[in-house]
Amino acid sequence: MKGNRGERLSSQFREEIYAVISRELRNRYPGLSAIISVTDADVSPDLKNAKIYISVFDSDGERKKQSFDIICENAGFIRHELSKVLHLRTIPELHFLPDDSMEYGDRIDKLLKGLDCGKDGPEGKEDG
Repeated sequence: MKGNRGERLSSQFREEIYAVISRELRNRYPGLSAIISVTDADVSPDLKNAKIYISVFDSDGERKKQSFDIICENAGFIRHELSKVLHLRTIPELHFLPDDSMEYGDRIDKLLKGLDCGKDGPEGKEDG
């Protein structure tokens, strides 16, 4: 969704979904990963569907997957909680998608740090 209304709704959805996950869902499932972030929300113009991008940070890969699965399984509950706080005629159906961009960026940072950046040029070659 584009435009001022679309940006405002996306921002509002991100904030409210994060609040539901961090409060109500964490109370229901204490085993959720410590850091869960709602990175983006793409709401369709007709308000029928919304793609919600979730980033889960956990050193344990299995727990990370379980946390994401819990969020996906509770899409209906999250939608119901949104209907209580958002004053919209229609609350869209929520489709949760993993957002691995932070992990990708972290991996690139590690690769760059692994390079030897102290040299001015290729090894064994001199300018001139």
